[in-house]
Amino acid sequence: MNTLIRAVRPWGQALSDVLITDGKITGVEPHDPARAVPGDATVVEGRGRLLVPSFSDVHVHLDSTRIGLPFREHTGGPGVWTMMMNDRQNWRNAEVPLQERVNNTLGRMIARGTTRVRSYAQIDVDCRLERFDAVMAAKEQFKGQADVDIIAFPQAGLLLEDGTVPLMDQALKAGANVMGGIDPCSLDRDPARHLDIVFGLAEKYQVPIDIHLHEPGELGVFSTDLVIERTRALGMQGKVTMSHAYQLGSVSEATTRRLIDEFAELDISMASVAPGSAGVAGQLPIPLVAEAGVRMGLGEDGQRDYWSPYGNTDMLDRTWQLAFTHGFRKDELIEHCLAIATVGGASILDPSATRLKGTAHRPGVEVGDPAELLLLDGESVASAVMDRGTDRTVIHRGKVVAEQLELI
Repeated sequence: MNTLIRAVRPWGQALSDVLITDGKITGVEPHDPARAVPGDATVVEGRGRLLVPSFSDVHVHLDSTRIGLPFREHTGGPGVWTMMMNDRQNWRNAEVPLQERVNNTLGRMIARGTTRVRSYAQIDVDCRLERFDAVMAAKEQFKGQADVDIIAFPQAGLLLEDGTVPLMDQALKAGANVMGGIDPCSLDRDPARHLDIVFGLAEKYQVPIDIHLHEPGELGVFSTDLVIERTRALGMQGKVTMSHAYQLGSVSEATTRRLIDEFAELDISMASVAPGSAGVAGQLPIPLVAEAGVRMGLGEDGQRDYWSPYGNTDMLDRTWQLAFTHGFRKDELIEHCLAIATVGGASILDPSATRLKGTAHRPGVEVGDPAELLLLDGESVASAVMDRGTDRTVIHRGKVVAEQLELI
């Protein structure tokens, strides 16, 4: 199958025509209005828009969404356990069934330019596999529009409620392809046992690991060092992601440098949700992370759910938030935020994919790249992040799957 995209500007550069064959970019040539169209090709009119890789949301909770439902008062309290209990008390009582909420949210994400997703699926003794099953069903429903990885996620910890670990095992056996962990010290209060279970199940099912880390300062560094230790000892290089990790850069400059160096050495990746206020101040600095070659991606986290009223399925908005919260003003750094949200996340989902090499690197729209693409209006890439227009065409595996926010 061939697709010809006419008159687009890859990463804001010169007007070009882009040929896609069997889901890969096979040609990028200067735009020629008289260019012959291959006989079997589908033509997509670029109309001078930008061409960038499509978004990769590598940290989203599809199973807790209230996108599309009436706005409700936030009833959560402080702390992970309190917020989790608030969710537990409310998620079954939404205005429409869970499956409809999950499908609606994933469909909106695709329509706004996301074609690669890593979603959490909460597993505990309350919901058991119900939320996991809903995300699995959405993955199947939209398999022609997006690729979805599913994290078996112990939101309530692994050790606090009897029966959680067998349920995690069942989810991995049923198709979850990432093993999750969360706050080994502050939630389960037994970091060695928590991480033994996480790494043990990951080894059993040969899946990567995603650690949800909210722990502050020295405590967060302590947990991270335990993850680093196990990653090295078990040969899990390239298979571990630290998510959130708000405070790893808050301890000292020496600790910041050491963690970045060890992440680079062991190929431990990072997933941010662009936290605001106090969260951003302690993060590992994006330019240093990029310079070291550490893989970094972006996600929307929960979306207008029982944890937070923020999130709207649009990764372009979250890209703006990443740039804004870090105080970036230079075009290169704003564009790098879009690179993190697209190619950066893709390299977390597939460690063999092209990786970002510093803040100026702009891959994803060259010959040989997968045709996971987004056509977007904007004078430049930086202006597109600032303006966040809605004139979008979304391409997955070389096929148009959404046009101007309308899902096909």
